[in-house]
Amino acid sequence: MFTLDWFANFGFSVFRLSTPLIFAALAAVINKKAGMLNMALEGMMLSAALGGVVFAGATNNVWIGLVGAVVIGVIVGWVIAFANISGQTDLYLTCIAVNLAATGGTVFAMFLLTGEKATTSAAIKAYTLPSITIPLIDKIPLIGPMVSGHNVLTYFSFISIFLVWFFLYKTRLGLRMRAVGENPQAASSVGINVKKIGYISFLIAGVLCGFGGAFMSMGWVSFFMKNMINGRGYIGLSAMNIAEGNPIGSGIAAVFFGFSDALATTLKSQGGTFPTEFLDMIPYAATIIALVVISSIRMSHLKKIQRGGK
Repeated sequence: MFTLDWFANFGFSVFRLSTPLIFAALAAVINKKAGMLNMALEGMMLSAALGGVVFAGATNNVWIGLVGAVVIGVIVGWVIAFANISGQTDLYLTCIAVNLAATGGTVFAMFLLTGEKATTSAAIKAYTLPSITIPLIDKIPLIGPMVSGHNVLTYFSFISIFLVWFFLYKTRLGLRMRAVGENPQAASSVGINVKKIGYISFLIAGVLCGFGGAFMSMGWVSFFMKNMINGRGYIGLSAMNIAEGNPIGSGIAAVFFGFSDALATTLKSQGGTFPTEFLDMIPYAATIIALVVISSIRMSHLKKIQRGGK
């Protein structure tokens, strides 16, 4: 059962399933550093997934579809920012409303465009972003089949971990964003436009969610279907919380959840006596367990510090 090919295929699935989680986690990191908790990642990615398919189908160009997905992600991010920052609405309620609106709104938009309520597969021509074969590495046993041949967005998701880290810790705008997140009053007192930083954080998060949504509808599969994000936005948010907003730690946590998702998928394909519903639960159970463990470790560490202070 556990052959070299089995491990290679499993590793390939881990990287593949980690892709949308990484984009979601990094989007959450950007908002977190600006002092806001974005719970609308699910709705932003779902809207972008539909937008990508529609734009690609309308133009017969997969790259315009990718741009369309990003544009839709940015628009939804702008709507949230406008409602919360300019309209002074409660951020959490706004995010919940966006998620609910996206869940029903994408189905409604799909029905208006295609007459279908479940999937666009029969009504819109399928487009898939290209996969990349890495020269030389693809010839290495085990490693080659595991890391080569992925969708272009899979590689970009891992590159994005470094890009987000560099942006936050090595650029002036990133420094200002972190300053706003840590103390908006102090940041405002030295001339930083707090509202502008908030808008920028949601627009960047929209770009990342656009990539995540595009991967789901033009990488994972080649069509849009109802509720296809399936909780990945929330898992990405959990990955960010586990790493306390650190982009590298959030990426690692996202890969861990991708591992859990790949494990569930692999076990289902192997058959056996386990109920399918139990296997579907594995990624979400792993999320809860990881959050509990990390929280317990942090509480224990905090108590040690408090005892030391006394």
